[in-house]
Amino acid sequence: MKSTLLASRIFAFCLLSAGLLAHAAPISGTVTNKTTGKPAVGDPVVMLDVQSGMAEVAHATTDARGNYTLNEPGAGPYLIRVTHQGAGYFIAAPMGGGPGDIPVYDVAAKVQGVSIEAYIIEIETSNGQLSVDERYYVHNTSSPPLTQWSQHSFSVVLPPDAVVGDVGAQRPGGLPTSVKLNPDGPRGHYSFDFPIQPDQADKDTLFQIIYTLPYSSGQFTFHPQLALPAENVAVLLPNSIGFTQAAGASFQSVQADPGVQTELIKNATPGQALGFTVSGTGSMPREAQNGQQQASNNSAATGNNGQPGGGLGTPIDTPDPLSKYKWWILGGLALLLAAAAAFLLRKPAGAVTLAAGALPAAGTAPVFAAATTPAAKRTALLNALKEEMFSLESEKLSGKIKPEEYAETKAALETVLKRALKKS
Repeated sequence: MKSTLLASRIFAFCLLSAGLLAHAAPISGTVTNKTTGKPAVGDPVVMLDVQSGMAEVAHATTDARGNYTLNEPGAGPYLIRVTHQGAGYFIAAPMGGGPGDIPVYDVAAKVQGVSIEAYIIEIETSNGQLSVDERYYVHNTSSPPLTQWSQHSFSVVLPPDAVVGDVGAQRPGGLPTSVKLNPDGPRGHYSFDFPIQPDQADKDTLFQIIYTLPYSSGQFTFHPQLALPAENVAVLLPNSIGFTQAAGASFQSVQADPGVQTELIKNATPGQALGFTVSGTGSMPREAQNGQQQASNNSAATGNNGQPGGGLGTPIDTPDPLSKYKWWILGGLALLLAAAAAFLLRKPAGAVTLAAGALPAAGTAPVFAAATTPAAKRTALLNALKEEMFSLESEKLSGKIKPEEYAETKAALETVLKRALKKS
């Protein structure tokens, strides 16, 4: 999932910088059906203007070879969407006349090979309420590859009194996007009308729901339910909040961060007891990101408990996949990207960039500022890119990124940076 976040970061910056760097030009590409290995014929292709409420500004249809051409009406930024068997597939419109190739997959309402890699429930208190962030990382290892999509692609069950706030989803390798959560049956039952595409290497589909619960009594009992098998079910909460598992549940406490409790069930199945009660108050430690990164580095270097990533869980022969989902990664970078995406996709007009130096610490809200002049836009973009380059080098030195990932990400960031510098 780290590679998903890195790809999303590059993708986000490409969107942010496209309005500064791109020039109107025809965009051509090929749409390939990865289920059959053949060109996707007759699929509608649409160019969407990010800064105009996702207005459709150009249209095409794939020919007998799966090819299409769209004419950019301006500098962008734009997205390109192709619809195949009712499901949409997106890419950022390539800059500089690059190819706009798009893979698609045949669609089925239910697909063999779909499961939950990690179901994470992060809990804290705020203003007399429980604040809950649920995240589902969903595998699709179907063969041949198929997209699971319908009005009920993915079902979830929330507490009946939950007041839903932000809802998002992310395709493998894509950008987090705000989506709608649809009521689906009894109170608290919902579903996503969002495609679960086949995995791309280690990148899967993310669903995220943020909600609040009344907490005047200072105690609340959760009854999570699974619609699919889950490799990992984890509850993350501050040390100051008490945790008591229900009868029949089999949570195990694991050491992840000194300021955060992590309760874990592995290989959970639908119908399995997952209940627990929380009591007391507390917030996630906002300063924990750097500390946990250092602890993870030290653990990996010294072989602490034989576990990469700070010793999450009982030692096993292969790294625990939950180590990829530590709350500070998800709560910081994922929320930053989700907010950036939501702001870009909802803003009806005008360019918006990250404020200079505004990459926030984990758990804090991203800061946005409207760049009112071209010079201000370029300055904000350059500062953000420099921050990303510094972060990438830090990850390389700490050994938290694979060499091939580092090379690919650096090359992409350098390309955007060089283009930005030329326009300065």
